[in-house]
Formats: sequence, structure tokens, C-alpha cells
Amino acid sequence: MFHSHLDNLNEKQVEEQFCNTEIQGAFILSSCVTFFGGLIILVIFRKLFSSGRSGLNPLRRFYFYRVFHDRIELLLSAQTFVGRVLVILVFVLSIGSLIIYFINSTDPTGMCSTSEDKTLSVDLSFNAFFSFYFGLRFWAADDKIKFWLEMNSIVDIFTIPPTFISYYLKSNWLGFRFLRALRLLELPKILQILHVIKSSNSVKLSKLMSIVLSTWFTAAGFLHLVENSGDPWLSGRNSQSMSYFESIYLVTATMSTVGFGDVVAKTSLGRTFIVFFTLGSLILFANCIPEMVELFTSRRKYTKSYEAVKGKKFIVVCGNITIDSVTAFLRNFLRHRSGEINTEIVFLGEAPPSLELETLLKCNLSFTTFVCGSALKFEDLKRVSVESAEACLILANSLCSDLHAEDISNIMRVLSIKNYNSQTRIIIQILQSHNKAFLSKIPTWNWSAGDNIICFAELKLGFIAQGCLVPGLCTFLTTLFIEQNQKVFPKHSWQKYFLNSLKNKILTQRLSDAFTGMTFPEVCRLCFVKLHLMLIAIQHKSVFHNCRSLILNPPAQVRLDKDTLGFFIAESSQAVKRAFFYCSHCHKDVHNPELIEKCGCKTRSQEELTGPAVVVVKSSTSCISECQDSAREQESSLSIASLKNRGIKVSDTPEDSDQLDSSGMFHWCRSTPLDKVVLKRTDKSKHEFRDHIVACVFGDAHSALVGLRNFVMPLRASNYTRQELKDIVFIGPLEYFHREWRFLRNFPQIYIMPGSALYTGDLHAVNIEQCSMCAVLAAPSKPLSSQILVDTETIMATLNIQSLRVSGSTQRPSEPEAKAVPTFSKHEGKRRYQQIPILTELKNPSNIHFIEQIGGLDGALKGTSLHLSTSFSTGTVFSGNFLDSLLATAFYNYHVLELLQMLVTGGISSQMEQCLVKEKHYGFHEGCATVLSGRARCKLGLLSLDKTILSDIKPRKTFGQLFCGSLDSYGILCVGLYRVMDEDENNLENKRFVITRPANEFCLLPSDLVFCAIPFSTTCYKTEAMPHKLEKVPSAQTLDDITNVMAMAPESPEQLPKVSTVAEKTSQHLSSRVYPS
Repeated sequence: MFHSHLDNLNEKQVEEQFCNTEIQGAFILSSCVTFFGGLIILVIFRKLFSSGRSGLNPLRRFYFYRVFHDRIELLLSAQTFVGRVLVILVFVLSIGSLIIYFINSTDPTGMCSTSEDKTLSVDLSFNAFFSFYFGLRFWAADDKIKFWLEMNSIVDIFTIPPTFISYYLKSNWLGFRFLRALRLLELPKILQILHVIKSSNSVKLSKLMSIVLSTWFTAAGFLHLVENSGDPWLSGRNSQSMSYFESIYLVTATMSTVGFGDVVAKTSLGRTFIVFFTLGSLILFANCIPEMVELFTSRRKYTKSYEAVKGKKFIVVCGNITIDSVTAFLRNFLRHRSGEINTEIVFLGEAPPSLELETLLKCNLSFTTFVCGSALKFEDLKRVSVESAEACLILANSLCSDLHAEDISNIMRVLSIKNYNSQTRIIIQILQSHNKAFLSKIPTWNWSAGDNIICFAELKLGFIAQGCLVPGLCTFLTTLFIEQNQKVFPKHSWQKYFLNSLKNKILTQRLSDAFTGMTFPEVCRLCFVKLHLMLIAIQHKSVFHNCRSLILNPPAQVRLDKDTLGFFIAESSQAVKRAFFYCSHCHKDVHNPELIEKCGCKTRSQEELTGPAVVVVKSSTSCISECQDSAREQESSLSIASLKNRGIKVSDTPEDSDQLDSSGMFHWCRSTPLDKVVLKRTDKSKHEFRDHIVACVFGDAHSALVGLRNFVMPLRASNYTRQELKDIVFIGPLEYFHREWRFLRNFPQIYIMPGSALYTGDLHAVNIEQCSMCAVLAAPSKPLSSQILVDTETIMATLNIQSLRVSGSTQRPSEPEAKAVPTFSKHEGKRRYQQIPILTELKNPSNIHFIEQIGGLDGALKGTSLHLSTSFSTGTVFSGNFLDSLLATAFYNYHVLELLQMLVTGGISSQMEQCLVKEKHYGFHEGCATVLSGRARCKLGLLSLDKTILSDIKPRKTFGQLFCGSLDSYGILCVGLYRVMDEDENNLENKRFVITRPANEFCLLPSDLVFCAIPFSTTCYKTEAMPHKLEKVPSAQTLDDITNVMAMAPESPEQLPKVSTVAEKTSQHLSSRVYPS
């Protein structure tokens, strides 16, 4: 009986502790009445009091309201200290209220907490503060209705009123207090205010975590409520006891789509919620969780600092770090040290690597490291130990739409790196040439320490300009700097010759002391005959100035110093080492160049020279500032005397000479207004151009500048006389030339035809039928969806120009009558017309198949790259994509880059750039020797074996005989051939292909043209009518007139002339050989 009475008492107490339906309805009704009642009041208020001028909030017409509103808005924006404290405090109290909910959720949901519960008063104080914060937000809101429907407002409406009801009823019910978990969405904002997270990845990770956690806790709270309360229409009869932990477990199983089935929802509300929540959780789980894992792992993986090991070399690469740029860089960087990689590469990227880039880095994990950071931040530069790096290489995006912005961003990286550590060597890629001046003005920029600039516009347009001056020269120079690893099976004999020539590269090597005191022609001949090496240039130190400059094919007056650096065209670095190992004593009787290795001879010292060396060529104008007046006068007299001996006319007065710029490297004229050079199609009779150069330009008033000055400068180099300069006619939009003209107005013989190369009438207006070369320049970069379309205008212009035909028998007015020889060929009856000579620039090399189709070329190496195409081998197409390889070339051997710059730009060097930046201009009286010696530099040309002085060389059946004969007799350096393709019906126009550095025993054909480095004063063409006329480079139109009248050469090669004992014993070189002019 006692036990039954006790059970009845416990049941009565439990019934009193459980909230009945009326109490639960009071809690829910308080929130619903507040929400819907307030919304109705706001709508009625807007309709009654709103007007057109007052907008959404009619109270803003009162001054005190506006002032108070602005201050509250400033406070809630967390821009002040008090505002930040308020926002952080609200978030902390919201988390505290959520924790109280977790504590109370351990009791059944239907239980009503009494007033004795200490958490009730704490939660009441929290909600009182939330009410105050809600009022501030409501007052600051411009649109009250929009504010009322915000998520944070709904959370407050459904959590704050029940708290006051619980205080009035002296009991507390969990109800909708789980909605406080939605306050976790404010976590990223709080962390940013506290400066806990700064990077974009950290902010993104915190946002994803807040979304997942808030969704997780809120869904679990709803299931906990409905499963413990049951369905309202069944009066809770289908309820079940489910703890909050079990609710979280059920939500986790649902989000992960596992669904173990041990904990399930039994109520209809719970099951309905699970149906919709499963669909939403699939999207949430599939998107957020993998991204969170990736961000978390990548943050730990790529934010670590690079640990520099003492004694281990490494470089830092930053800038445009993408899959394409990194692939090209690794391919070019690693080929220089194939099989012996001892330099680690640290990539500093501003964003985590893509999946493709990450895969590439894993394939080269042994020598590559990726660090996420920016070169503009000192802390990131410290993380990659840039102060200990061998160099810092900065990549540029050559395909970007805003070239100037790309250059400026890279220049800012240079400033940041130099400010962090001024001794760091920097090699940077620049897209526009006029931006180079900013780098030279950086105080810590040091050319002598290895800092270097690779200017894409300067080199790219320089290559094209050389191709306009000398047909095929653009391809000849390009083959010296590209790497061919693709396996190709040639179908024709000419393809075999062309592919074999691709093996040759520009290489450098310190020359043996055995060559000290010898002249360049003697050393060049000895290297070619005995070592099978082609020496083309040296780095020479002036006698009067402490500076070194590069000289291409120096004259006999220049003698080699000790440790002279030589530039060779050879196949491998092992081959050029023969020039370093050569010993005149030990290798005198060695005839196989492969046997020339390092000897143990201890008597390799040279005897003292008995005669002084006279320096003629001096390409660096910066040396003038370092010499004394007496030395300048002595050098001037020697130089001028030497020039007179070689046949160069030295004028006594400035009026008798050509006008040159301050450096003496380019022809110059007074500034010409743009309207003076603009042509009109109606005045074609007034400008009958002959033997001129036509350049097709695309652009508009807003496109990026191409930098046409870099195209004009090689065409106006001072080593060409004013009579040899060809007219340059640009075709393009006039509004574009208005922006370019300030860089071109001081160059002579430039004309502009407003129009387009896509219109045939504009092409005929500039007399394109009589041009020596037509260059189609690539259009400025534009944001396009496909990279295939970047060359659309270029390809269409090429199609338009090649559709034009000119008569093959048309005599060019610029040619002398002696050369107007009729062409005879077995295809004479078929060949009545020929195409206009053209050189097309492609930005995307994969578009080469369009050019091949337009040219109708057969026998192409199908499925191969641009540099294996028929159009490239003939010199009719060019692409600057190989310029990326120069970054690695500049790191390993910056001398090669200097030589390339000198060859394609008309003689510009880094030393000259230093002088031009400092704006040191010299008058004619004090710089006469410098100007003349600058003009006396060699120029690249194309000579016929029949119509030039090369016809006097006997014998000349092989390339070796021609090389030695031209070098001995005229000081001309032969470096390659321009040969007619197979004589068949498919080559009706006698197209030619380039052969770089033929073998010594390579048999010549009478129709071959020879690429040569020609001294300035040498007269090349044998013309009785004009005995003093210097050589004129044959254009593509007149090549057939020169070649088809010659007889076939014998096929059997003869032995090369033996090297004389005078050339092998340097002690007997007492005088210099002067070549006849």
C-alpha cells in the first residue's frame, strides 16, 4: 500500500513537471503573434504614411531621426571600437544561449523547468540584451519590412518572446531555442574583426564551416523537438524519447546518405522533414565538405615555408604561375641541364595550384616546390628565402588582354623583391618595350650582377624586321634558339637537311690561351677547319676602356685577349669545349676533332706580343663616360685611320654624313608630323613605291600598343647607309597610329596608309606588287573564349595577300640593269605568276595548319609543331612562343641573350640601354669615333654564289671551301644557306628553305644563297655601272632572277685547305691582315 501511494505521488509530480498543451501553445503563440502582428503593422504603416519623397522610411524626414539613425548605423557596422565590441558581445552571448539550450536539452522536451532553475535567469538576461540589440538594428534599418524578414530577425522573434513568457509563467520550455545555432553564420565576420583570419582561403573555409555547423545543429534541434513532442493532431501519442545527441547522430547519418536505421524518425513531421532535408543535405554535403577538406589540406600544404639548405642551389619563380607557363618553363629550364639537375625550383603562386598544375608538380617533385604567397609581401618573400636564391625569375602572361597592367604588376614585384633584398638577381619578362625604362631607374637594379630583361615586343618585332630585310633570316635566327625533341620522319630530301640543321644552337665557351694575340679571322678559320666549330662573335675588351662588348665577326685589327668568350654555332656543349682544350703544341698533328681533349701540357703560355692591337669596333657607348680626354683623342685618331684604310668614307663635317641618333646606332630625322606621312588612295600616282616594306597592323583607339618602334629600329640601323634604307609603309587604322606615332616620328622614310589589309584596294594603293616584303603583324590581345581565334585577322589578311599574283618577269625598278636577267627554268611555260613575299606572325603556333593550307604547300610534316612546318622552314611564318625559353637561357648564360638582342634589334645592348636611360647625348665632335665604329659593325645579308663577289672564290664546291675563301679574301663570315626546294612541279615558285650551319663537306648548288655576316665597307655585288654601291639584300621576288641562270655544281667534295703553320703558332703573329674592300 505504501509503494502504491508513492507511485501515485511520483506520477502526480511528473505530470506537474511536464508542460501541458496550453503552456506549449502559449510559447509558440507568443512568437507567431509577434512575427505576424509586427509584419502587418509595418505594412499598414508603409501604406498610410509613405510618400514619393520620403521613400521606404517616412521617419527619415525628421532631423533628429536621421542623426540618430546614422550614429546607430555606424555603431552596427563595427567600424568603431564600441561597434566591434558590441558585435562580438552579441555573438558570444548567442553562443552562450546555445550552450544553455544544450544543457536543458538533456531533460525531455516536454518538461517545464521551474523558476528554481538557475539557467532560466541567465538566459533571460541574455535575451534582454538581444532585445536591446534587436531594437538598435530595427532603428537603423532603412527598409523595416525587409529587416523583419531577415534570418537574424526571425531568430530573435522566435527566441526572445518565449523567454519573457517563461518568466511570467514561472516555467521554461525548450521550444524554438535551437534557432540560436543559426547565429554561427556570423563566425567569419567575427574572426575577421578579431584579425584571426586574413587570407581569402581562410575566409572561405570559415564560411563553409559555419554553414555546415549551423545547418547541423538547427536540423538536429528541430528533430529533437518534433520527435519528443509528437504530432500535434495526435496529441503527442506517437512521440518518442530522443536525446539531442541522438538527433545529431540521425542528422549526420542523413547528411552522409549512410542511414544506419538504428535511430529513425517516427512522427509525421519528423519524416517529412527528413525527406526534404535529405535532398538539401546531398547538395550541401557534396559541395561543402570536399571543398573544406581541399582548403584545409592545401592551406597546410602550400603555406609552409621553404627550408633553404646551405650549399643547395635554388631559384624562385613568380608572376604568371599557370599550368601552361610552368610546363613551358620546366621544359626549357631542364633541357639546359639534362640528366644533371642540381638546382631546385620554388614556385611562388598567388593562388593554390590547379589540379593539372598539382599533377605536373608531383611528376617533378624531386626538384620543384610550390609555395602559396605573393612576391609583393615581405613575409611571403621570407617564406621562400629569396635572399638565398640564385635568382628570382618573373613570368609574364603574353596572352593577356591588358599588356600594360601585366608589365606594371611585374615591375611592382621587382620593386618589392629589391626592397626586401637588393642583392637578389632578377630576370623578368616584359611585354612592352617602353616599360623597360622603369626597371633601369630602380636604384638597386644592377646589370653587371646579372639582372636582365627579356622584352617580348622588342625581340619578337626584331625577328620580324630581320626577316623583312633578309628573306629567311627570321627562321635562321629562330632555329638557333628552339629545341627540337619531336620524332619526325622526313619524306623529302630538303626536309632531312632542314631537320639536321635544327640541331645547331648558339653556345658560348672561353677560348684557349693558345688563341691569345691572334686575330679573329685566324681564330675563326682554325676553329672551323681543325675543330669543326663555327665561331661567329667574341666578347672583346677595349684597350682604352675597362669594358667588354660583343662583336659579330670582328675585323683583323682586333686581337683576342686571354680568357676571351667566344660564341659558336654548334650542336652540343661538349663540342665547343674543344676551343677551350685546344693546345697549339699538343694538338698540332691531331686531325680528328673528337680527339682534342684536355692535355697535360704545362707550356701553354703565350709569348709577349711585339705589336700593339688596334681596336676598331666598339659597340658600347657607355664606355665613353669612363675614359679620359687624352685616351679619347688617341682612340679617335686610330679608329678613323683604320676606317679609312678599310675604305669607309669619313666625313670632315657633320653635314656630309647621315643623320644618326645620339647613340650612333640608328638613322634619325627631325620630328615629322603625322599628317605629313599619311597617304591617300586617290594620290597613288604620287607615291609609287618600289622595293619597299609593307607592314599590316591591326588595332583601334583602345587596344594595347604593339610597339612598332621595335619593328622600325632594326630597319633603320646605322650599319645601312641612307641610300640602302627601304621605305616602310604601314597599313592600319589611323586612330591607332595616332598613339604609336610619338615613338616613330624621328625615323626617316615611314608612311602610313589608313585602311586595312583585309581590303584589297588598300593593298594596291601602297603598290604591294612591288614590295620586297609584306609583314602581317599579330593583332593586339583581346579577351576571347578560344585561343584559336587570336590569329583570325592575321590569317584572313594572309589569305587576302596571297590571293594576289604578280608577273614573274616584272623587272624591279630598284635593281640595276645588269641584274635584269631573264629567268630560265624547265617550268617556264607554267610559271607566269608568283606570290607576294609575305611574313606572317602567329600568336598561337597551333594555327600553323591554316597558313599551310593558304600557301598550298605540299610535303609538309603533318601533325607537327610550327617549327617543323614547311612555312617556317621557308621563312614565311613566325611565332614568338619560343621566347619563353629565353628565361632559362638568361639564367644559365645571359651572354647568349645579349648576342640575340644585338642580332635582332640592330645593335642594342644592355650597356647601351644604361647610357640611353641616363640620357647622355654626345655631339659629333667628341663621339665621332664611337659613331663610326658603331656604324662599322657587321650586318647580316644574303649573297648569291654567282652575282656577288663570292663568285671569285675558287674552289667553292663545298661549304667549307666557301667559308674559308670568303673569310680569307673579304672578311665575310658565311653561316648558313637558303636553298631551293626540290625541283619538281610542286615547287613552281622555287620556294627556298633554311639550312643552319651546314657541315664542312656539305656540297653547294649554284642556286644556293648564303647567309653572311658582312663587314660594313664591303662591296658585294659586281656591278660595273655602280662600282661603289654597297650590297643590296636580294628580296624574295628577285631570288629567282639570281638563281636560275647558274650551272649545277659537281657533287664530289674536295678537301678543305689545310691550316697554315702561321695560324697554329701564335708567337709568329706580328702583323694584322687587312682585308680588301
